[in-house]
Amino acid sequence: MLHNDETIHLLKRRKKGLLHLIFSRLFLMILLLIFQMMLFLTIYSIFAEYVPNFAVIQGLFTTLMVFYLFRCNMDSSAKLTWLAIISVFPLPGAILLWFTTKSVGYRAHRYTISKLIETTKDILPQDQAVLSQPELTDSGTDDLCRYINRTGCFPIYSNTEVTYFPQGEDKFTALLEELQKAERFIFLEYFIIDEGYMWGRVLKILAEKAAKGIDVRVMFDGMCEISTLSFDYPKRMAELGIKCRAFAPIRPFISTHYNYRDHRKILVIDGETAFNGGINLADEYINRVERFGHWKDTAVMLKGSAVQSFTLMFLQMWNITERNPEWDKYLVLTEKRYNSDGYVMPYGDIPLDGDKVGENVYMDILNRAKSYVYIMTPYLILDGELESSLKFAAQRGIDVRIILPGIPDKKPAYALAKTHYTSLKEAGVRIFEYTPGFVHAKVCVCDDEKAVVGTINFDYRSLYHHFECATYMYRTSCISDIRSDFLHVQDKCREVTPETIKNEKLYYRFVGSLMKIIAPLI
Repeated sequence: MLHNDETIHLLKRRKKGLLHLIFSRLFLMILLLIFQMMLFLTIYSIFAEYVPNFAVIQGLFTTLMVFYLFRCNMDSSAKLTWLAIISVFPLPGAILLWFTTKSVGYRAHRYTISKLIETTKDILPQDQAVLSQPELTDSGTDDLCRYINRTGCFPIYSNTEVTYFPQGEDKFTALLEELQKAERFIFLEYFIIDEGYMWGRVLKILAEKAAKGIDVRVMFDGMCEISTLSFDYPKRMAELGIKCRAFAPIRPFISTHYNYRDHRKILVIDGETAFNGGINLADEYINRVERFGHWKDTAVMLKGSAVQSFTLMFLQMWNITERNPEWDKYLVLTEKRYNSDGYVMPYGDIPLDGDKVGENVYMDILNRAKSYVYIMTPYLILDGELESSLKFAAQRGIDVRIILPGIPDKKPAYALAKTHYTSLKEAGVRIFEYTPGFVHAKVCVCDDEKAVVGTINFDYRSLYHHFECATYMYRTSCISDIRSDFLHVQDKCREVTPETIKNEKLYYRFVGSLMKIIAPLI
């Protein structure tokens, strides 16, 4: 049996001195990327100097891409951004637009993911007796379920017990307890894994379970390879008997796949228990270390039938590189009965199909609200549609409140959020900033009946570019806990007023105005 310290030591990142950095894979990749950019600029210069009528060709191609912008289904805010870029840098901007829209370097990956989702679209049948319940049909939740299932396989379930965790520390305690109960498999999919106390405690249990023959799989976003984990981390995890891989690992070639990250946080145990929410596996999420003041985050634990959906979501991503993917032996509907009330619908969102599922769920809640909608989000970078939904809800008398960080992790994003304050406040939306620190929670609760807890931020990256997931709840008992937590957090916030907006720091005003031009691309 491995002790915690021994497990951490086995997988700890090697110290990086200057010499090691120079000869590292990361440094080589950076050099190759720079080389590719220089090669592009060199070719451009040669064409500009020696190709006859190059200016005419440049103008024709740029004009075609502008026409393409008006014909495509891209969000109007993004269209304006691209038009601004092309007007300043005509040919480079047009080439970058073509490069992005054609998914250069990502088309095969994109095809594989889409095929997997299409193949499994009906693998989890919807219980029609659940979907036809009067409370679902009267509230329109059945319609929302049908919409969500256009893009995946996300039934709504009744036999599911949900526990809400108002802090990362609460989830961590429950997570360790549930991992110890695993008997068949453990699946983890996280945007960030970072070595330290939290991951060390989890890894110790994973290694022990793998040694007993339990199927343990870990997947993290490829960006971890240049931020928190070593490039050979999957190989080193294999020494512990743990299957491990990075989603979209970083390669030394310019590609659009870097834009599409796996932002999901999923933990599934034996198909019976699942965790979802904003909490990654790193020490700041449980306030073991302090980065931006107190870290406020949330999560939910599901027990019962709805766990199947998170199992499927994990397997869809895991099986991207599998030749003979297995599904059935992991997707077994539980026969246990849980002390559940209400309905639960886990769902995912992908950036490949043109459907903004995450955004549309939020807008459905706002448009159907009767009394209030309370939101917690770390970022507020809105497109026109979502901003209009927030304002319309407030203008028709709905109590709309948003809690944002008081201490930002990214100052440009913080400045961008502030550019929406005046418009939202004038419509009647109340905005609060969490003075003790950083809010990383992604929570929406409405009318004591509906709630969403997951990974989906109110920003372009989550709504357009990331693989995301969330848990939609209708009349579950934990919704009262979510509302109480929001109000408890609100008591620790400062409210945004016309006076605070007027007295905002010049830095945030300037950076926010500047960043708003390219907001859809960041």
